[in-house]
Amino acid sequence: MTAHNEGPITIHPVRNKADTREFVELAYRLNRGDPAWVPPLKGEVFDLLTPGKNPWFEHGKAQYFLARRGGRTAGRISAHIDFLALEQPASQGMGPGTGNWGLLEAEDADTAHALIAAAEDWLRGQGMNRALGPLSISVWDEPGLLVDGFERPPTIMLGHNSPLYQGWIEAEGYRPVKKLHNYSVEILNGFPPIVNRIVAAGEKNARIRIRRVDKSKFDAEATLIMGILNDAWSDNWGFVPLTDSEIAHVGKKLKDIVYEDLIRVAEVDGEAVAFMIVLPNINERLIDMEGSLFPFNWAKLLWWLRKPRSKRLRVPLMGVVKKLQNSRMASTLAFMMIEYIRRDGVTIYGAEEGDIGWVLDDNQGMNAVAEVLNATVNRTYLLYDKKL
Repeated sequence: MTAHNEGPITIHPVRNKADTREFVELAYRLNRGDPAWVPPLKGEVFDLLTPGKNPWFEHGKAQYFLARRGGRTAGRISAHIDFLALEQPASQGMGPGTGNWGLLEAEDADTAHALIAAAEDWLRGQGMNRALGPLSISVWDEPGLLVDGFERPPTIMLGHNSPLYQGWIEAEGYRPVKKLHNYSVEILNGFPPIVNRIVAAGEKNARIRIRRVDKSKFDAEATLIMGILNDAWSDNWGFVPLTDSEIAHVGKKLKDIVYEDLIRVAEVDGEAVAFMIVLPNINERLIDMEGSLFPFNWAKLLWWLRKPRSKRLRVPLMGVVKKLQNSRMASTLAFMMIEYIRRDGVTIYGAEEGDIGWVLDDNQGMNAVAEVLNATVNRTYLLYDKKL
């Protein structure tokens, strides 16, 4: 990342399509020299930022800012408020008076300082008294600042940023409030014997059924899974419920990259009580596409999506309904789903490793599962807050 220190820094609110394009394009320019940065598809980034395309805006509002210096774009930031997050209990991390910022990109510390100050001013003007960030844009998108694990590209739906940003953010008076881990686990050769014993015991229990999702009933399955998710995660730090339109949107967005043998639903006595979603790592393809599907990348991607081969799979979401959490049944269901998907991942998709995350550092259940699987942390993200 090159610093260009000529001239004063000016901050401009994003007002029109040309500004938005400038906001999106900047990340590609500033990160081009980082071999571990995966350029997202530009269409997806525009959708994330646009009311009407992203249903988050039905319960949130945002203002984007550009930093300019010497006739050039030198940085960007988003400031935003999620009205559903304001309704959550403060003890769970969000709550009344808490606004957010994210999508930070900056050429140097001075630019970052000016951008964060602009985001804070906007949040204060909206009546907020605390800033929590970075969030891009909701806690369900890419939360946190990468602070460890810069060496290798992230898997699908995990963020990546310059290692310089941590010092710049902390210099503005932000303190870490929550740590998120991503775990890496070797899956080619199976899990430790204890996992096989738990799975075998579960298979003898007539009350349990582990099934693949049925993609021909995609909308119903997505609604079922996200309903479990909203219940399972409702006590988690930072939780904001997904609305019906967000659930539909997530389903539509993921439809092309979900595969029946990589998603499992667990039923107990005929009731769906747990799920696990695993995605092939589309980032292995996107890393060379410069964010564009044209002229030929769309064909390459469609070909790959027909029957993806993916060395690394990612578990972005799993959950067990609240009434079963911390029970032996919950861990049995979790290990059965993990092992069944592992088998299909290796034989059908050519997978060798899995990513599990992100996981809150105080999520005892998931951290215990990771320990049993001999998983190791390969990326750590921090969320920061500051009184305004």
